[in-house]
Amino acid sequence: MNVNSFEKFGSYGQEDVIFLLKDLSKVSLEGSAEDREKDIQSGQHYSETLPLEYNPPENYLQLFWETLHEYKEKVAFCVAVVAEQIYRNKGDKTVLVSLARAGTPIAILVKRYIEKKYNVSLPHYSISIIRDRGIDENAIVHILQKHRGYCLQFMDGWTGKGAISRELSKACTIFSQKYGVVLDDTLAVLADPGYCTNLYGTREDFLIPSACLNSTVSGLISRTVLNHLYISPLDFHGAKFYRELLPFDVSNQYIDIIASQFPNLIEQEIEEVRVKNQYNQMADFRGMEEVLRIQAEFNIDSTNYVKPGVGETTRVLLRRVPWKILMKDTESPYVHHIKMLAEERGVEVISYPNMSYTCCGLIKKVV
Repeated sequence: MNVNSFEKFGSYGQEDVIFLLKDLSKVSLEGSAEDREKDIQSGQHYSETLPLEYNPPENYLQLFWETLHEYKEKVAFCVAVVAEQIYRNKGDKTVLVSLARAGTPIAILVKRYIEKKYNVSLPHYSISIIRDRGIDENAIVHILQKHRGYCLQFMDGWTGKGAISRELSKACTIFSQKYGVVLDDTLAVLADPGYCTNLYGTREDFLIPSACLNSTVSGLISRTVLNHLYISPLDFHGAKFYRELLPFDVSNQYIDIIASQFPNLIEQEIEEVRVKNQYNQMADFRGMEEVLRIQAEFNIDSTNYVKPGVGETTRVLLRRVPWKILMKDTESPYVHHIKMLAEERGVEVISYPNMSYTCCGLIKKVV
């Protein structure tokens, strides 16, 4: 198991996060979106390869900065709400375990908030979980051995239709059966529009600015990889560190800008939302009902090709081969970047007001 080099992995400081990932930076895993989509739809698992990563064009990067400054206080507020719930539920014997990579910046922000508010520095590790493949058990074992007596708190950025929430619950059950250790499968997220968890900042499907970019806002880390050509049973799951993108990295700036808003937050408002969220804990995965309706209406083979929510729709446009984009309100401020990406890629945008999500990305059938 590659435990000696992980501390120097990625562009975040060790005080913010330690990635428990095997470094695959020298392995060629990337392919074009079109070729990769054909392979995935022909049966290859998405975790065996990677999409191409690049520095975004200037107009899109400008949109990221505008979005960040417009929503920095909203993001900071949701971070505070989540952080208060975590700290009050579990206290200072908590390890933050983010799901790489969308969960990583969110958990760093939660860690920063708790440190500022309570003067407690919670350990934070970022690990891999992969749909239909489970969680990195080697990473979990490593954390439990290093922090005996601590509770683990899993964290992600947002929910779509709940695939990762379900994967986490399944993985925790398997881990308990295998190791005799009961893990809390509650997934803490900033936004939960799919009603997939009871630990969230908001259920509004709003634009979390970090969803706009890939590695350059996530510590220059790729998506996680589970390819048995490179990952042995004793290894952590893998990922690449895109050192060549260092000149374009905004990961730490993103964290600093959001964290700079913490002193501006009103404690009473945070407490009101925290209490409100406690009384609204129903996690009924209702978003999945809409996904099934959309699947039937557009004659789509699999729910895997229906990606609801702002974050997931953004990912479809950045990584996959998009077919159509459904929008509840095409004038919503949360979809400016999506309209820009859709126009750039020649993807049809359809007004679809009868939907609780802000938008939904549909993946094109290519095989």
